[in-house]
Amino acid sequence: MSKTYVIAEIGINHNGDIDLAKQLINKAKNSGCDAVKFQKRTIDVVYSQEELDTPRKSPFGTTTREQKEGIELDLLEFQELEKYSNDLGLDFIVSCWDLNSVDDIENNCNIKYHKVASAMLTDRKFLEKLNDTGRPIIVSVGMATEEEVEKALGILNNVEYILACTSTYPTKADEVNLKYVSTLQKNYPNLKVGFSNHYNGLDACVGSVALGAECVEFHITMDRAMYGSDQPASIENVDDLVNAIRQMELMVGDGVKTVYESEKPIAAKLRKVNDI
Repeated sequence: MSKTYVIAEIGINHNGDIDLAKQLINKAKNSGCDAVKFQKRTIDVVYSQEELDTPRKSPFGTTTREQKEGIELDLLEFQELEKYSNDLGLDFIVSCWDLNSVDDIENNCNIKYHKVASAMLTDRKFLEKLNDTGRPIIVSVGMATEEEVEKALGILNNVEYILACTSTYPTKADEVNLKYVSTLQKNYPNLKVGFSNHYNGLDACVGSVALGAECVEFHITMDRAMYGSDQPASIENVDDLVNAIRQMELMVGDGVKTVYESEKPIAAKLRKVNDI
């Protein structure tokens, strides 16, 4: 089995703190991940004025606007974090949530992939905007019907990975649906299929690799008790998860029945009769 492409989703778990973002990047690197992913939003585009004015107590203030602005990184910080990641040998990926953010990232960074978040899968103008960048694309399909998945892939030109996903944080065990990895492999044989995790544990990611997932994405955190809506569905023990993924890659094998050299002396000792 080829090496699984492992993406550590930092997302917004940095809470707007570039030093915390770097700590998370270091954690991803030290754990053996291949890439880190962040999220980018234009606050006044993604959210309505009414929503932004809504009272919301947070470490950043008392309104939703203050909370959303507090957890957003500016473009200079994105540039710094991209360089920091690349210098460590990690790919830098961004999920943009609006057209302006795509322009901002394209004009200021040189990311490895654009990632289509599940929430953006049904936005035709957004998908066409990503086509215009010419960059390879990763797609998550949470909250989508089979028809919506098919239509989105019909619009996008440069998809490399499609990720099975359930968009609840954290996802209940009976809603993870790992077998959908196999369904995507059957339906889209020309794409690399992976799994985007929101399950609170290591099992789902490792199980997806057993089913042939070529990419695994999961949220990471320094501490799940930290402030933030994504923290409870994030992984603290990232090194344990990546190690388990790498072990599963070895265990999957090639599906061909083989008598291993290590078995032969045992067969010679235990098999008293062999007349077939």
